[in-house]
Amino acid sequence: MKVARVRNPAALSTLEVVDVPDPTPGPGEICVRVRASSLNYHDYAVVSGMLPVADGRIPMSDGAGDVVAVGAGVLRFQVGDKVMSTFFPHWPGGEVSAERARGVPGDHVDGFAAEYVVMPASAFTRMPTGYSYEQAATLPCAALTAWRALFVENATKPGDWVLTQGTGGVSVFALQFAKAAGARVISTSSSAAKLERLATLGADHLVNYKETPDWGVKARELTGGRGVDVVVEIGGAGTLAQSIEATRVGGHISLIGVLAGWSGEVPTAAVMWKNIAVKGITVGSIEDQEAMVAAIEANGIVPVIDRSFALAEIAQAFEHQAAQRHFGKICLSF
Repeated sequence: MKVARVRNPAALSTLEVVDVPDPTPGPGEICVRVRASSLNYHDYAVVSGMLPVADGRIPMSDGAGDVVAVGAGVLRFQVGDKVMSTFFPHWPGGEVSAERARGVPGDHVDGFAAEYVVMPASAFTRMPTGYSYEQAATLPCAALTAWRALFVENATKPGDWVLTQGTGGVSVFALQFAKAAGARVISTSSSAAKLERLATLGADHLVNYKETPDWGVKARELTGGRGVDVVVEIGGAGTLAQSIEATRVGGHISLIGVLAGWSGEVPTAAVMWKNIAVKGITVGSIEDQEAMVAAIEANGIVPVIDRSFALAEIAQAFEHQAAQRHFGKICLSF
């Protein structure tokens, strides 16, 4: 079978696709013929060397495919089942812990840039009914992060105001989930063309953050001065001040990314007097993923896929991601 490997020092130029023997499942494991994966910022951090991994690591945290063999004692799946990966295969439910956050595919262990993978059966859930492999492969990291931000750590409900940032996978899923729940959404981007596409997905208000640097003030104005109920914060330190400005008294900020800065000044006094809850979000549990799948099927939510690449084109796929020209998710199709 063919796999992609990260070589140290890691860089897109040193990614290699090689042939290795097909794996065989042991007790409690299943073998999955991977049909698709999808790119996340976490994966880019791995293949570019920002996040150190073992030499030869097979990257990619997300995958979807068919069960082709089951090991002894596996009752949850059978040959022919369509499955997708879990980001935290040791986090069944409840609160996160250091132990439950171990074993991330493509980082702590080999991931889904491979034609076949063997992992514990507990590392998978079923795909949504009717989904393509590419669609399913967009869910385990980006969609589940948005789901947890809105419905696990927060209780988004009809009529709430949600603020999303940009047009990456998490932000687009957050918009789709929020609208399915009956919430009102304010979406930001620096691109007029991308803002138009956000409008077609249901965004109620659009803000170009380059034209409106104080977009937090603008967002608050759009809510009649009250402020938004929840912000899906992907920027980190570089955008957090405006997110705090946008949030209502008693509101919630789900901090899920640091694309605009790892550290910086935070207006802590505003957080305090507004009684804002700022919650760090790193994907979610297997239980959360199963709940999300049920919600997706009930609401007919369809992932937005920008483009698909072959496994041999994995470096080009990450170059496309780094160029930030995409809207929604980028996939690998095997």
